[in-house]
Amino acid sequence: MSARRRRRAAAQEQEQEEEEEEEEEEEEEAGSDKEVDLEERLCELDLRSDSDVPDVPPPTDSTPEILKRALSGLSARWKNWWIRGILTLAMISGFFLIIYLGSFMLMLLVLSIQVKCYHEIITIGYRVYHSYDLPWFRSLSWYFLLCVNYFFYGETVADYFATFVQRREQLQFLIRYHRFISFTLYLTGFCMFVLSLVKKHYRLQFYMFAWTHVTLLITVTQSHLVIQNLFEGMIWFLVPISSVICNDIAAYIFGFFFGRTPLIKLSPKKTWEGFIGGFFSTVVFGFIFSYFLAQHQYFVCPVEYNSETNRFVTECEPSELFQMKKYSVPPLLQAVLGWETVNMYPFQMHSFALSTFASLIGPFGGFFASGFKRAFKIKDFADTIPGHGGIMDRFDCQYLMATFVHVYITSFIRSKAIPVDVRYLTELKCLTWRLKYCIEGTLQEVKNATCCLAISGCVTWLVNWRGLKFSPYFG
Repeated sequence: MSARRRRRAAAQEQEQEEEEEEEEEEEEEAGSDKEVDLEERLCELDLRSDSDVPDVPPPTDSTPEILKRALSGLSARWKNWWIRGILTLAMISGFFLIIYLGSFMLMLLVLSIQVKCYHEIITIGYRVYHSYDLPWFRSLSWYFLLCVNYFFYGETVADYFATFVQRREQLQFLIRYHRFISFTLYLTGFCMFVLSLVKKHYRLQFYMFAWTHVTLLITVTQSHLVIQNLFEGMIWFLVPISSVICNDIAAYIFGFFFGRTPLIKLSPKKTWEGFIGGFFSTVVFGFIFSYFLAQHQYFVCPVEYNSETNRFVTECEPSELFQMKKYSVPPLLQAVLGWETVNMYPFQMHSFALSTFASLIGPFGGFFASGFKRAFKIKDFADTIPGHGGIMDRFDCQYLMATFVHVYITSFIRSKAIPVDVRYLTELKCLTWRLKYCIEGTLQEVKNATCCLAISGCVTWLVNWRGLKFSPYFG
């Protein structure tokens, strides 16, 4: 009996083991099926068409009630015309006020616009993929914005505020190790991103990581170039920005009244009539506006920081670009204009290049933004400005223009000047009067030695050429 019981118990144990193995195999198959389903869903996400992109909630109408009541009797087309016109005049008036307040306020304006544009683009990404609940996405996006701004503005402080930094020991440490600190901050954010990766959302998280970095490239890098242009002189800031604004307004007016021929499919409201009218209007505006600005030191002098008054100053002897010169009129135009010569500032010739880029190439920044908005089925980036959309809708061409101006200055303006590093000059200003006196004496000795070498070289050349006897004085 005991042997039979043992055999039965062994058989039951074997059956239980087989059942457990079957259950484990079923669970593994179910798990593999889930992983396959997840991979298929992610692949479908990659291959889905534009019509399958999640809808972004439409922006609300932020038009003030006063304007709504005043324009209630007009058609939608004319109502939008008046709203855009009134808000445009208001923004231009505010821009003039900030110009009057000085360079520092313009820098704060650029920083504010940068942060708002970044917020609008990141918000679109968050709304589109909000249902997936990506961990730490918004927090890391703003952290990376802080890191990149710390790097770029730290570079600006080191270049243009050396006299201010030299007087404060705490800032000297930050400037000395600025790039290492910037890299450490970015590396921290990078590690935080890696730790936030979740198995079910790998691909989407990398989508958003790339989204954040492309947004940083578009907004922060370009705004840094805008500030670099401003330090070259306010005229290099105002003429490009005003040219883009003029082209935008002129193209809208010409297209509104005369537009018949569509320009590009990405922007159905853009017309060839508006594009051509905006070009000629912008070139004329840039030429006249440059003539006005070139007459004032406030606009043409480089922006420098005065450590004694703790203020930005724009005082200098205007360069040749901003001194009136006489030019000969081409023969073909002499018959039309009746002038043989014309007086103008050399900068006005450069303004023609800036205006041409603003009116012919600048609009492609707007076309790029239109394609981006169509990809996510939205009309505007935001509803910050009634009738205009978001801040990014107004500054999509400005970022492209900022890069061109920076490249233009380094290629065609600085290359003709003596390559003196501004940082060395500002560091010399920080020295005590004793060190300055020693440096001045050393430079005088170098100058005298150079003169002696030059005279000796001339005499040697005369001896070789004329066969003169070599004087012992120069021996």
